[in-house]
Amino acid sequence: MHDWLDIVVPLGQILLILAIAWLLRLVARRLVARVGSRYTLPPEAVIGARRVLSFLIYAGAFLLVLERLGVSGTVLWTAFTGFAAVAAVAFFAAWSVLSNIFCTMLILTTRAFRLYDHVELLENGDKPGLRGKVVDINLVYTTLRETDDGEGAGTVLQIPNSLFFQRVLRRWRGGALPALRSNGGQGRDPLDI
Repeated sequence: MHDWLDIVVPLGQILLILAIAWLLRLVARRLVARVGSRYTLPPEAVIGARRVLSFLIYAGAFLLVLERLGVSGTVLWTAFTGFAAVAAVAFFAAWSVLSNIFCTMLILTTRAFRLYDHVELLENGDKPGLRGKVVDINLVYTTLRETDDGEGAGTVLQIPNSLFFQRVLRRWRGGALPALRSNGGQGRDPLDI
């Protein structure tokens, strides 16, 4: 009987940890959905928050399961700090990528523009810049489909997200791109839409 208890008790504890983690994930997902609808957060931010919370909950459950299986906490802490040090060096080496990821979060939370908006990145006040319809926003790039009738018509531009915070941005909400004026090819004022 004592031999069975050595197997059944840890197995029961592991199953209990997994059940609690699953329930906690369910509650966290509902809480994030409720906060997202209450404060009208963009769907991309809600999905990202759900994924991060799910990862944290399952990572914590995994560590607790390892502890129940007899893995020492000091060994786990040593491994974690070693991996964290290597990750810090890797993050420092990939600073431009991290900058784009941070700018993605800013684009989604400040709503600088949304999918299917028409945007133009201006070089300066008198020169036209990169222009197109936003067809995708991912962690590193925003993809614009060029809509002009010029030589680049129908092509796509992948613009690093950090560039949207370094230049002036002109935006038209969804729908068709406004017709060009006859005075120098400048587009209609974005606030008229």
